[in-house]
Amino acid sequence: MTAINYQKKELPSIMLKAGVLLFLLGLIIALLGYVIDHERAAFNGIILLMFVMSVGLGSLFLIGLEYLVGADWSVPFRRVMEILAIVVFAVPVFSLPLFANLHTLFHWTHIEDVLKDPILKNKMPYLNEMFFSIRSTVAFVLMFIFWWLLAGRSFGQDSSPTGNYRKVTIRISALFMPIFTIVLTFMAVDWMMSLEPHWFSTIFGVYYFAGTFSVALAVVTLFAIYLNENSYLGEGIGGDHYYNFGALLFAFTNFWAYIAFSQFLLIWYANLPEETFWYLHRWEGSWAVVSIGIIIIHFIVPYAVLLPQPAKSDPKRLKFIAWWLVFAHFYDLYWLVMPTYSSGGAVFGWMEIYPVLISLGTILILFYYFAKNKNLLPIGDPKLPKSINFHL
Repeated sequence: MTAINYQKKELPSIMLKAGVLLFLLGLIIALLGYVIDHERAAFNGIILLMFVMSVGLGSLFLIGLEYLVGADWSVPFRRVMEILAIVVFAVPVFSLPLFANLHTLFHWTHIEDVLKDPILKNKMPYLNEMFFSIRSTVAFVLMFIFWWLLAGRSFGQDSSPTGNYRKVTIRISALFMPIFTIVLTFMAVDWMMSLEPHWFSTIFGVYYFAGTFSVALAVVTLFAIYLNENSYLGEGIGGDHYYNFGALLFAFTNFWAYIAFSQFLLIWYANLPEETFWYLHRWEGSWAVVSIGIIIIHFIVPYAVLLPQPAKSDPKRLKFIAWWLVFAHFYDLYWLVMPTYSSGGAVFGWMEIYPVLISLGTILILFYYFAKNKNLLPIGDPKLPKSINFHL
């Protein structure tokens, strides 16, 4: 077993400059959007909110999953996940403009209309502004608490390694998993499914989880490969480690497709008007092209690229497909959110770019600043030597 050869290096300043440029450009577009068409800008704000939460909360999930299953290969990349998980602190910030536009976004906030609608009236105990705000606030607080418990505590292990740390964190991870499931589901239902308050899907939370896992893993894959290629993670990490990224990305590409098709099939088979209208809206006018596109973009392309076994350990292909899955998640969120704004046909212009710019800028800025005084490897973890020397 070779020794760990790791030396901390400063991240390149180009990362910060690119992040600031992307963020400021996105912010300018967002501000112009709210001035010109605040409704359209607010709907795009939901895409921004849910994408950022996917990366932050999804990274927390990957940390907890590693501890629970006792994975070895992923230990060298756990610090990348821990730093990326800091993005959860941006989620409530991006929710503020949306809270200011609840009446614009959600039909169920118009009490006079709700009282005339028997279905919405029955949903009032759940779909009301006070309870909505409480649920979101609790979700934000829980994300902060578990970031500290799962990620924040890990940085102290670098200077004071202890075998007891892993045992405690495994227990915390076991507690986190059901809470993660509840938080992710409630956020998906509240911020996206309730845009169409008459519609419901019992597996909508699972659908959003499939996309969240894929995009969080894709972002971790990108950072891990770029950092390793530029010698920020030391020596010893190679194709066998990359293969696990490729295999998981391939597996969850299939899982997303399975859940997406299951949701469609159940609604199509039941053929209930209160369920089918949601899909019918996404088959009207140019939305039909977008709906066909999601099959190609979120399933067929990543499936085809990752199907050959050598592709799963090829860093060039992994970087390509990781970027592709980031794009696919934006595309998926657009398909979920924007038909409510424009039911007659797809709308896309300069305003739809700002969620992408702000999201990527935020991730780069937060990663750069939070990693500045920290090791990019969890050097205090006793499993690290074994994980660096991992082989299939």
